[in-house]
Amino acid sequence: MRTGGAGRLSTAGVLSLACAFGLLDIGTARQAGAQAAPALRTAPVSTTTTGGEACVGGTLIPFKEVTLTAQVPGRVTFIAGSEGHGAEAGAVLMQIDDDGIQARRRAALAQIAQAEATLRNSQMQYSRELCAPRVDSITGFPGMGIPNSVRPVLHPFFTRGFANSFGNSNTVLERQADLYARGVGINQAQARLEALDAQARDTKTPAPFEGVIIRKHVETGDTVQPGTSLPDFAHVEYLRIEAEVPVRLAAGLDIGMIVPARLDVGGMTVDARVAQIFPVADPRRHTVRVKFDLPADTPGGPGTYAERTLPDPSVPLRTEQAIPAEAPVWRGSLPAVFVLEEGRPSLRLVRVGYPLADGRILVISRLKGTEQVILDPPADLVSGKAAAGE
Repeated sequence: MRTGGAGRLSTAGVLSLACAFGLLDIGTARQAGAQAAPALRTAPVSTTTTGGEACVGGTLIPFKEVTLTAQVPGRVTFIAGSEGHGAEAGAVLMQIDDDGIQARRRAALAQIAQAEATLRNSQMQYSRELCAPRVDSITGFPGMGIPNSVRPVLHPFFTRGFANSFGNSNTVLERQADLYARGVGINQAQARLEALDAQARDTKTPAPFEGVIIRKHVETGDTVQPGTSLPDFAHVEYLRIEAEVPVRLAAGLDIGMIVPARLDVGGMTVDARVAQIFPVADPRRHTVRVKFDLPADTPGGPGTYAERTLPDPSVPLRTEQAIPAEAPVWRGSLPAVFVLEEGRPSLRLVRVGYPLADGRILVISRLKGTEQVILDPPADLVSGKAAAGE
């Protein structure tokens, strides 16, 4: 409305224009906000066929494991480390006090030295008899009155043969028997020394292969007897799954067969190879023990839970829904998914199953298989509202 001349607006006209421009700014801002809102990514609910298989639980075990025991009595004086300590093959893991063995070993060495000295003395006496024999030892008739000047001449031709001809003695055999007895004494002493050396070696417990200590049964200072468990030692670079498999499932397994295995660590799935099938079933549980080899660098460790999916013709085939791994969200302790209904998100609590090999997750209930699920839904997404600010 014009008042007071051309080109001038009334107060009401000015306010009308201001409101018009204000409303225009608000609408422009809302439209810009709507355009800035992120677009929601969706994916269809797919179907998959399951059945004809069964899931069997098991436990991860080391590829090799031994329990080392004490071979001699004594006191533990050395332990290489605690659980988790790694060692190369041949490295000493534990040692038992060997003071008593070392004392007996020194005594055996002294016996060997004495026996060797006795043998050398016998050899010297034998050589002496050959070169300058004594009357009694040569003739066997003491006091025959043979002059000393005649003995060397009669020795090789008369005296020795004279004594031997009467059957009184056989000096050669006597000296040889004496030398043999001295040699036997040395051999016996050496045998005792070797036995003591073997006992001394048994005081040390070497690692039979490369691995780690997984359990200690004694500590430094403990007194042990032969047969006492010392450490449990295992090779854990490669792992296995050990499981009690029902007989009906074990009948369908062969050595070398590849089956999927789901690990409790991270929920990842790996291929497991059937490595060993025990020939005898448990008569009480009617199961067969089966071992499965896992790939190198498999996460987890001995004692970790794992599951294997084994062929089972007794389980019928069925069709189930599956969703991408990015779709589930957790509301407290329950899994849920957002589905689009008439262009608006709707939250549904679902019951999920195990992951599939392609990364999808089975949904056991609450989905029909025709929905569109929202992937990686925003944290502020609620049912009936697509995004914040809309």
